[in-house]
Amino acid sequence: MITLNVNGTDHKLDVPGDTPLLWALRDTLGLTGTKFGCGMALCGACTVHINGEAVRSCSAPVAGLAGKKIVTIEGLAALAQRDLHPVQEAWIEKDVVQCGYCHSGQIMSAAALLAKIPKPSDADIDAAMTGNICRCGTYQRIRARIH
Repeated sequence: MITLNVNGTDHKLDVPGDTPLLWALRDTLGLTGTKFGCGMALCGACTVHINGEAVRSCSAPVAGLAGKKIVTIEGLAALAQRDLHPVQEAWIEKDVVQCGYCHSGQIMSAAALLAKIPKPSDADIDAAMTGNICRCGTYQRIRARIH
């Protein structure tokens, strides 16, 4: 048994320690907002926050996560104590999403960046968002909404 704190709630999971966090979230906890993309931590679709850092959940084994605070797209708004996190509001306001598949990971990476650097430069955004792939190419809208 592994106890994970996900979105502010402790969950006891009966999964092998080498289970990627992505699958514990989706298959065991039913939190399907975190998406499977490549399974190799290259695309960013599975990004969550672990202790405030943007992390690719497909490559994070649950064994090393006990005692850490995990936040998924479903729990992001609670961090801001609002119905939607400001990044989610910005995405909706300017209709950033095209197909939408990658955007939970995009939003999680952007929120982690803005928590550290409230007024990021283009270079800050590029560095933080590298590895978040959008097959629809909405990068300019993403950058604009992060600003």
